[in-house]
Amino acid sequence: MSPAVPHITHAQRRARLARRHLPGPGHRAASVREAAESVLALHATDAATVHLSAAARLADPRHETIERELYDRGELLRMTAMRCTLFVVPTSRAPVMLAACGRPNAAARTKGLLRQLEQNGYGDAAWLEKVTHATLAAARERGEATTAELAATVPGLDRQLVISPGRPYESRRSIATDLLFALAADGHLTRGTRRGGWTSNQHAWTPAPELPDIPVPQARAELVRHWLTAFGPGTLADLKWWTGWTLTETRKALAATEAVEVRLDDGPGYALPEDIDPVEAPEPSAALLPALDPTPMGWRDRGFYLDPAHTPALFDRMGNIGPTVWWNGRIVGGWAQREDGTIAHRLFTAPGRQPRTAIAAEVNRLSAYLGNRRFTPAYRTPLERELAVVDYSH
Repeated sequence: MSPAVPHITHAQRRARLARRHLPGPGHRAASVREAAESVLALHATDAATVHLSAAARLADPRHETIERELYDRGELLRMTAMRCTLFVVPTSRAPVMLAACGRPNAAARTKGLLRQLEQNGYGDAAWLEKVTHATLAAARERGEATTAELAATVPGLDRQLVISPGRPYESRRSIATDLLFALAADGHLTRGTRRGGWTSNQHAWTPAPELPDIPVPQARAELVRHWLTAFGPGTLADLKWWTGWTLTETRKALAATEAVEVRLDDGPGYALPEDIDPVEAPEPSAALLPALDPTPMGWRDRGFYLDPAHTPALFDRMGNIGPTVWWNGRIVGGWAQREDGTIAHRLFTAPGRQPRTAIAAEVNRLSAYLGNRRFTPAYRTPLERELAVVDYSH
């Protein structure tokens, strides 16, 4: 690589991470939308994560306020986007994510559903189109309905698909599950009112607001620019992993931007032209981020903010990260909520008095936000499981 290529060190990457994702007291977000914009979107596979990710970045986290803002569709939408994963997305950015990720996901799921319909002897593309129209009509008529309610209303929607018949891993799921996923990913439906408590993933379906139609290549290039603004600099592998695109798709999208090649401490990377100059490191600050938070899930290669020796404790076998403790743009430990509501944490190193004091303040801030509310991460990791056990021996 040419010596003229800008060099961005691990320390400089951490400075950007801390400034953009984990601002300290006095610089935190005023709204959930603002918090989501700082990390592009809030990971929503686990319902508790959405609330906790927002609370960690808000100047004044109040549960009722977060609840209200999460369901203001003028500001935020729940949609299937990167990696076929559910996110809470700023409504202004939803058209880009819909075209860049959502609709391709919908097309793949619909193709798979058609194959399963034919294998199960239920119908063909014409039959699926008829059921699709009936499902959307029922959703519009009801205004809001659960999967079960729609399946009970639309003939054929409740039929069970036998997946991998005769195999040891044979399973069943309803046509409604695949079709409603595809319709949501395609921008026809969105998740409305939650059914159950704040940790419930059960939502009613409601017609989605009409969003501008953006050509896929344009949307993908725009999403790359958004990612580089929030997560850059990063590598081609980081971007491919985060989006869920193929290598060819990722390269084309990156080439369609004005991104420039840079030299990272561990190899080549990319950054926007306005982001290659050194940035001043912010005042050191602490943060407690929940499992599956968008910050640690923003890169495939995490060596610049996480010692690889701690990966086994913080990740499950599927690559999902658990709750983490941060100091000065680096993961320094993990945490968990115990059954009695207390927050237990463990630091991997002895970081000194200032970080310990700041981390203790974040523990108290999180405890005050949670109050009497309890949660368990959907994907549990070794350290979280260990810390979650109440020690009654003392």
